[in-house]
Amino acid sequence: MQEWNTFVSEQWNQMAGDWHERSKGMWEQGSRKTILPLFTELLPASKGQILDAGCGDGYASFKLASVGYDVTGLDISSEMIAYATKQANRLTDSPSLQFMEGDISATPYPDQSFAGILSINAMEFTSSPLVVLQEFRRILQPDGLLLLGVLGPTAGPRAHSYPRLYGKATIQNTIMPWEAKQLAQENGFFLQKESHVYKDDFPPVLAHSLSMELREAVSFVTLLALRKHPDL
Repeated sequence: MQEWNTFVSEQWNQMAGDWHERSKGMWEQGSRKTILPLFTELLPASKGQILDAGCGDGYASFKLASVGYDVTGLDISSEMIAYATKQANRLTDSPSLQFMEGDISATPYPDQSFAGILSINAMEFTSSPLVVLQEFRRILQPDGLLLLGVLGPTAGPRAHSYPRLYGKATIQNTIMPWEAKQLAQENGFFLQKESHVYKDDFPPVLAHSLSMELREAVSFVTLLALRKHPDL
């Protein structure tokens, strides 16, 4: 796992500048624009602390903090955390927003620390999605919200896993949305809501005639709103 984490960190450190240039646009007008409205609909700020797991440059963390959430952003890339911290210092002086470099599959937080976790396209870049989900279950409060974003099979970022076919190191596992949903449901979560962000060339009106599995297959990102079982 350590070798995987080191490689992932190095690769995202190299991509951090480009990501930061595009991040605001993705969250405000692009493929991620529906995510935070869904999160705030399902979990009011009054419920407690939020973890942005795989926060990147921290733009989503900042947006949540700006509407009253107490947010911690965690990312394995030191360069991403540097961008996040600099951006937060420039945009807000809120004490309810902080960032930390770290591994989402082995966080430093006590059991049941968070009322909610936002984790968008981060689990795909870990060595074990199962370990990540088990860690999320540990640090979530009973009935806590996990909003999980999982890339669809034809999403462009899936190209990060291609080198595996040549036996080369990769920074991405190949978990699919339907697999992530099943894995979560087998490990202490139940599904509250599911929605999809479609690729630009797919007419959303066609989605209504498709099964849930086919919607996941043609999605750019599948959003799984999961709740930790209240008795865990």
